[in-house]
Amino acid sequence: MPDTLLERHAEALRLFGDRVRAVEDGQWGAPTPCTEWTVRDLVNHVTGEQLWIPPMVTDGRTVEEIGDAFSGDVLGDDPAGAWEQAAADAHAAFTAPGALDRTVRLSYGPALGRAYCAELTADCVVHAWDLSRAIGADDRLPDGLVAFALDEVTPYADGLAAGGMFAEPLEVPADANAQTRLLALVGRRG
Repeated sequence: MPDTLLERHAEALRLFGDRVRAVEDGQWGAPTPCTEWTVRDLVNHVTGEQLWIPPMVTDGRTVEEIGDAFSGDVLGDDPAGAWEQAAADAHAAFTAPGALDRTVRLSYGPALGRAYCAELTADCVVHAWDLSRAIGADDRLPDGLVAFALDEVTPYADGLAAGGMFAEPLEVPADANAQTRLLALVGRRG
Protein backbone atom coordinates (compact mmCIF):
# COMPACT_ATOMS: atom_id res chain seq x y z
CA MET A 1 0.00 0.00 0.00
CA PRO A 2 1.36 3.42 -0.87
CA ASP A 3 2.10 5.51 2.17
CA THR A 4 3.93 8.58 0.97
CA LEU A 5 2.38 11.71 -0.46
CA LEU A 6 4.00 11.18 -3.86
CA GLU A 7 2.76 7.59 -4.00
CA ARG A 8 -0.77 8.74 -3.14
CA HIS A 9 -0.52 11.43 -5.81
CA ALA A 10 0.55 8.86 -8.41
CA GLU A 11 -2.24 6.50 -7.33
CA ALA A 12 -4.88 9.26 -7.62
CA LEU A 13 -3.62 10.19 -11.08
CA ARG A 14 -3.75 6.54 -12.18
CA LEU A 15 -7.29 6.18 -10.84
CA PHE A 16 -8.51 9.26 -12.65
CA GLY A 17 -6.63 8.21 -15.79
CA ASP A 18 -8.29 4.79 -15.71
CA ARG A 19 -11.67 6.53 -15.67
CA VAL A 20 -10.69 8.91 -18.49
CA ARG A 21 -9.67 5.97 -20.67
CA ALA A 22 -13.02 4.30 -19.90
CA VAL A 23 -15.06 7.21 -21.29
CA GLU A 24 -16.88 6.05 -24.40
CA ASP A 25 -17.26 8.30 -27.43
CA GLY A 26 -20.90 9.09 -26.69
CA GLN A 27 -20.29 9.95 -23.03
CA TRP A 28 -18.24 13.16 -23.33
CA GLY A 29 -21.38 15.30 -23.20
CA ALA A 30 -22.99 13.36 -20.33
CA PRO A 31 -23.81 15.16 -17.07
CA THR A 32 -21.70 14.69 -13.95
CA PRO A 33 -22.38 15.11 -10.22
CA CYS A 34 -20.75 18.55 -10.72
CA THR A 35 -24.01 20.00 -12.00
CA GLU A 36 -22.41 22.66 -14.20
CA TRP A 37 -20.08 20.22 -15.96
CA THR A 38 -20.30 17.53 -18.59
CA VAL A 39 -17.83 14.65 -18.61
CA ARG A 40 -15.61 16.62 -20.98
CA ASP A 41 -15.80 19.72 -18.75
CA LEU A 42 -14.81 17.64 -15.72
CA VAL A 43 -11.86 15.98 -17.47
CA ASN A 44 -10.83 19.37 -18.86
CA HIS A 45 -10.91 20.86 -15.34
CA VAL A 46 -8.78 18.14 -13.75
CA THR A 47 -6.38 18.11 -16.72
CA GLY A 48 -6.09 21.89 -16.48
CA GLU A 49 -5.22 21.61 -12.78
CA GLN A 50 -2.32 19.33 -13.69
CA LEU A 51 -1.08 21.80 -16.30
CA TRP A 52 -0.63 24.47 -13.62
CA ILE A 53 1.74 22.33 -11.56
CA PRO A 54 4.99 22.47 -13.61
CA PRO A 55 5.06 26.24 -14.07
CA MET A 56 4.13 26.87 -10.44
CA VAL A 57 6.24 24.18 -8.75
CA THR A 58 9.18 23.86 -11.13
CA ASP A 59 9.41 27.39 -12.51
CA GLY A 60 8.13 29.28 -9.45
CA ARG A 61 5.64 31.24 -11.51
CA THR A 62 2.59 32.87 -9.97
CA VAL A 63 -1.06 32.60 -10.91
CA GLU A 64 -0.85 36.13 -12.31
CA GLU A 65 2.19 35.28 -14.43
CA ILE A 66 0.49 32.21 -15.89
CA GLY A 67 -2.70 34.15 -16.50
CA ASP A 68 -5.20 32.43 -18.76
CA ALA A 69 -2.69 30.06 -20.40
CA PHE A 70 -4.77 27.05 -19.34
CA SER A 71 -8.24 28.53 -19.82
CA GLY A 72 -10.67 27.01 -22.25
CA ASP A 73 -10.29 23.61 -23.85
CA VAL A 74 -7.02 21.90 -22.92
CA LEU A 75 -8.11 18.47 -24.19
CA GLY A 76 -8.15 19.03 -27.94
CA ASP A 77 -8.93 16.03 -30.14
CA ASP A 78 -7.31 13.51 -27.78
CA PRO A 79 -8.70 13.96 -24.26
CA ALA A 80 -7.05 10.79 -22.92
CA GLY A 81 -3.71 11.73 -24.45
CA ALA A 82 -3.95 15.28 -23.09
CA TRP A 83 -4.72 13.87 -19.64
CA GLU A 84 -1.83 11.40 -19.74
CA GLN A 85 0.71 14.07 -20.71
CA ALA A 86 -0.56 16.59 -18.15
CA ALA A 87 -0.62 13.96 -15.38
CA ALA A 88 2.91 12.72 -16.20
CA ASP A 89 4.30 16.27 -16.27
CA ALA A 90 2.54 17.17 -13.01
CA HIS A 91 3.84 14.13 -11.20
CA ALA A 92 7.34 14.73 -12.54
CA ALA A 93 7.22 18.29 -11.20
CA PHE A 94 6.21 17.13 -7.71
CA THR A 95 8.84 14.35 -7.64
CA ALA A 96 11.73 16.66 -8.55
CA PRO A 97 14.25 17.07 -5.71
CA GLY A 98 13.03 19.68 -3.22
CA ALA A 99 9.71 20.28 -4.97
CA LEU A 100 7.57 19.40 -1.95
CA ASP A 101 9.51 21.85 0.22
CA ARG A 102 9.30 24.79 -2.22
CA THR A 103 6.89 27.62 -1.62
CA VAL A 104 4.22 27.75 -4.30
CA ARG A 105 2.29 30.99 -4.75
CA LEU A 106 -1.32 29.92 -5.18
CA SER A 107 -4.37 32.08 -5.75
CA TYR A 108 -5.14 32.05 -2.01
CA GLY A 109 -1.53 32.69 -0.91
CA PRO A 110 1.76 30.88 -0.44
CA ALA A 111 1.85 27.17 0.40
CA LEU A 112 4.47 24.47 0.48
CA GLY A 113 4.62 22.19 -2.52
CA ARG A 114 3.58 19.29 -0.30
CA ALA A 115 0.36 21.09 0.69
CA TYR A 116 -0.38 21.85 -2.97
CA CYS A 117 0.28 18.22 -3.89
CA ALA A 118 -1.98 16.95 -1.09
CA GLU A 119 -4.77 19.33 -2.09
CA LEU A 120 -4.65 18.26 -5.73
CA THR A 121 -4.44 14.59 -4.77
CA ALA A 122 -7.65 14.85 -2.75
CA ASP A 123 -9.31 16.81 -5.54
CA CYS A 124 -8.35 14.15 -8.06
CA VAL A 125 -9.82 11.43 -5.82
CA VAL A 126 -13.17 13.22 -5.52
CA HIS A 127 -13.31 13.95 -9.23
CA ALA A 128 -12.49 10.30 -10.01
CA TRP A 129 -15.70 9.46 -8.17
CA ASP A 130 -17.57 12.13 -10.14
CA LEU A 131 -16.27 10.73 -13.42
CA SER A 132 -17.06 7.17 -12.38
CA ARG A 133 -20.64 8.13 -11.60
CA ALA A 134 -21.01 10.03 -14.86
CA ILE A 135 -19.87 7.16 -17.06
CA GLY A 136 -21.43 4.32 -15.07
CA ALA A 137 -18.11 2.87 -13.87
CA ASP A 138 -17.45 1.33 -10.46
CA ASP A 139 -17.50 4.30 -8.09
CA ARG A 140 -15.87 2.57 -5.12
CA LEU A 141 -12.66 4.41 -4.37
CA PRO A 142 -9.56 2.70 -2.96
CA ASP A 143 -9.61 2.77 0.84
CA GLY A 144 -6.16 4.34 1.12
CA LEU A 145 -7.06 7.20 -1.19
CA VAL A 146 -10.34 7.76 0.64
CA ALA A 147 -8.53 7.92 3.99
CA PHE A 148 -5.92 10.28 2.55
CA ALA A 149 -8.54 12.58 0.98
CA LEU A 150 -10.71 12.54 4.10
CA ASP A 151 -7.74 13.58 6.24
CA GLU A 152 -6.85 16.30 3.73
CA VAL A 153 -10.34 17.73 3.22
CA THR A 154 -11.77 17.57 6.76
CA PRO A 155 -9.91 20.58 8.22
CA TYR A 156 -11.11 22.97 5.53
CA ALA A 157 -14.30 21.35 4.22
CA ASP A 158 -16.53 24.25 5.26
CA GLY A 159 -14.40 26.69 3.31
CA LEU A 160 -14.62 24.65 0.10
CA ALA A 161 -18.29 25.46 -0.37
CA ALA A 162 -17.78 29.10 0.59
CA GLY A 163 -15.04 29.39 -2.01
CA GLY A 164 -17.24 27.82 -4.68
CA MET A 165 -14.97 24.79 -5.09
CA PHE A 166 -17.57 22.24 -3.99
CA ALA A 167 -21.19 22.11 -2.87
CA GLU A 168 -22.20 22.56 0.76
CA PRO A 169 -21.33 19.62 3.04
CA LEU A 170 -24.15 17.12 3.59
CA GLU A 171 -25.26 15.44 6.79
CA VAL A 172 -24.53 11.71 7.03
CA PRO A 173 -25.22 9.16 9.76
CA ALA A 174 -22.53 8.85 12.43
CA ASP A 175 -21.79 5.29 11.30
CA ALA A 176 -21.32 6.21 7.62
CA ASN A 177 -18.28 4.66 5.95
CA ALA A 178 -15.23 6.74 5.06
CA GLN A 179 -16.13 7.17 1.38
CA THR A 180 -19.64 8.37 2.26
CA ARG A 181 -18.18 10.84 4.80
CA LEU A 182 -15.63 12.14 2.27
CA LEU A 183 -18.25 12.63 -0.43
CA ALA A 184 -20.61 14.34 2.02
CA LEU A 185 -17.88 16.81 3.00
CA VAL A 186 -17.74 17.95 -0.63
CA GLY A 187 -21.49 18.01 -1.14
CA ARG A 188 -21.98 14.63 -2.78
CA ARG A 189 -24.26 11.79 -1.81
CA GLY A 190 -22.57 8.47 -2.51
